[in-house]
Amino acid sequence: MKMLQMPLLVLAVLFSAQGFAATAQQEKMKTCNADATTQALTGDKRKAFMSTCLKKSAPATQQEKMKTCNADANTQALKGDARKTYMSDCLKKK
Repeated sequence: MKMLQMPLLVLAVLFSAQGFAATAQQEKMKTCNADATTQALTGDKRKAFMSTCLKKSAPATQQEKMKTCNADANTQALKGDARKTYMSDCLKKK
């Protein structure tokens, strides 16, 4: 019985992750569609707006921010307190 529980748990996690991704995309579509409707866009203007709106990326995750700020700090050869200050400021901005 215990041997069967772990694979089922893994499958459940995988399916829930896929459901979340689909939901996020659906929410983005809903938002863009509502904005296009609010602006009374039709035809080619609506298509162009929707395309641009759906391509906009979501805000960067904390991990992405950290990676970018760290790379910038390395490029500037920052060390010690100067690096800590830079990283702190950079993570607040992005």
